[in-house]
Amino acid sequence: MMRSAVYSFDHGVTHASELAEALGINLSRIDVHVFPDGESRVRVSAPARTALVYCPLDRPNGKLVELMLAVDALRRGGAERLILVAPYLCYMRQDKAFHEGEAVSQQAVARLLSALFDRIVTVDAHLHRVSSVSEVFPQIEAENLFAAETIAHFAARQGLAGQCVVVGPDEESAQWVARVADVLNAPSFTGRKIRRGDRDVEISFGEDIDVKGKAVLVADDIVSSGGTILSAIVAMRDRGASSVHVAITHALFDDAVFERMMSSGAERVWSTTSVPHPTNAISLAALLSNALRRELSE
Repeated sequence: MMRSAVYSFDHGVTHASELAEALGINLSRIDVHVFPDGESRVRVSAPARTALVYCPLDRPNGKLVELMLAVDALRRGGAERLILVAPYLCYMRQDKAFHEGEAVSQQAVARLLSALFDRIVTVDAHLHRVSSVSEVFPQIEAENLFAAETIAHFAARQGLAGQCVVVGPDEESAQWVARVADVLNAPSFTGRKIRRGDRDVEISFGEDIDVKGKAVLVADDIVSSGGTILSAIVAMRDRGASSVHVAITHALFDDAVFERMMSSGAERVWSTTSVPHPTNAISLAALLSNALRRELSE
């Protein structure tokens, strides 16, 4: 039996391959066959004692069931330690019941994943009232990595170091945006978000913020409907920015939102490889492999 290996479904295999190469271990595909009734048959080959299961959990509902079946197959094959590598971790936003009868999805999904894995590694988990991912998974090891420095180093290679202003769309992003700006040796500021619905968002910026004639990097950890980031792009263009680039950890938006970003004045839109997306440009392989390397010697 192999000592350790990376396992991946087809939907994440490109970036799982990058991770396996960075770690210097084998990549093994998880085979899924979907029957006419919608049920899945999951097979793994050559189980390792330590199995790193790579699975970005965007569009998660079907993935969670197949992930559960893959873990069963790995355990039956002799895997002793299972690590979930989920660069995007689903259902982290709802950490309380806002209305009577609602599920607290964060806790429900955490119970499921805690029963399956010994350790979870994710990137820029979208947490609100919970301060750390270890609070979400108190019964197992859990680690939340931050992509800010990885994004900043990428932006520096694009010529933005010391040459831009870093903008966060809302107060929640202030600390994260400050990390990006610090690496780029750039000033930063954030706007104030007013949300009226899932797709109805207004961002306001202080009158004293001056970006006229300057390059702007709009940075955010997650974009889905795109309302927040679109508002920030328009605001920067209206204030005379010479260029607006966008950098995102988790790109969950569709082609229509991307087209609106470009038509609103974005010059380039870059995302990390946390989920497969046409805007992927910033590899997370080094960040993830550094966190996972100790698994190879245990």
